[in-house]
Amino acid sequence: MSTPPFHLAIALDGTGWHPASWREPGARAADQFGAAFWVDQVREAENGLATFVTIEDGFTAARSPRDEGRTDRAQGRLDATLVAQRVGPATEHIGVVPTVVATHTEPFHVSTQIATLDWVTSGRAGQRVKVSSDPAEYALFGRRDPDAEDRGSLFDEAADHIEVQRRLWDSWEDDAEIRDLATGRFVDREKLHYIDFVGSHFAVRGPSITPRPPQGQPPVTVLAHVDRAYQLAARAADVVFTTPDGAGRDGPTGDAARTLADARAAEAAVGRRGDPLLVVGDLLVVLDDDTASARAQLARLDGIAPLQTDAAVLAGTVAEVADTLESWAAAGLAGARLRPAVAASDLPRITRELAPELARRGLTRSAWGEPASLRDLLGLPKPADRYAHA
Repeated sequence: MSTPPFHLAIALDGTGWHPASWREPGARAADQFGAAFWVDQVREAENGLATFVTIEDGFTAARSPRDEGRTDRAQGRLDATLVAQRVGPATEHIGVVPTVVATHTEPFHVSTQIATLDWVTSGRAGQRVKVSSDPAEYALFGRRDPDAEDRGSLFDEAADHIEVQRRLWDSWEDDAEIRDLATGRFVDREKLHYIDFVGSHFAVRGPSITPRPPQGQPPVTVLAHVDRAYQLAARAADVVFTTPDGAGRDGPTGDAARTLADARAAEAAVGRRGDPLLVVGDLLVVLDDDTASARAQLARLDGIAPLQTDAAVLAGTVAEVADTLESWAAAGLAGARLRPAVAASDLPRITRELAPELARRGLTRSAWGEPASLRDLLGLPKPADRYAHA
């Protein structure tokens, strides 16, 4: 299938990325722990022809460590992977990419969750791997001392976490299941493999309990701000999310070329082989009919609960966002992951106004074709099984 030159992705986080979003008209704050809330958002993104959605997650009830204990902030989460299991089968085309906190999870369990998601979505699963150094998250598990933790080792652990997952996905060859009624053989045991992984953080024998996912290797994504995160992406991921001009507000949105260069430098530093990273820029958007109204909307929201974010914020019109994304595409970025400040208002403007404008400019797809895997949508080939017999 043809791959669009620029990917539109949408990052979902409850009622929106602004901490005041839950108080906005139509926010459906009372519904966000129900399935329909999430199905509706992902279907809206699919109707807007987004290549994939990401679903945020973490191990604290607050969205940010700064919000712990506050009663005026949204609290509570659903497990992103389980949300993905629900919304994935309710859609047909869009990729579904839940967030996984590698620091406090076991790769064997995560590998089966993502493989299962790939099966129930017919090959549209991915994951965003997240590293945690938040003491509040450590306190929930009681097995580690955050003060003694070397932050660099957290990224090494995450790289091992992803490597174990990838090996487990390959531990069943594609044709390991026989299901031969005549002979009574369900599986060819010679095509199931021990991975025998022994590293600094994990020792996993395998094989997986789940057959190889339809994509072989569901795409892995990482958000990067610093060199160690870029290197993690270069070592282990398929897609890296970057934050061009993350300090920017209401102004130019970024040095996209610099983040692309940072990703390529990390690839060189770790000796990456194979396909280069797809570099996707993050942008938090507040959309309105004119720039003044959008900025006034952001100011009003900030007056309720100030926004603090790692990504650039663009409060403006659909045309202004399209201009920014067009400049990112010209700089070589593979796509943009948009964070709607208020999902109730900004998500429909992304899907119903911005997406058609990007298609009109020839940046993104103008219609869905036949259902395809997320790897196909991203233009990534299905990798060979490392354990398959020649």
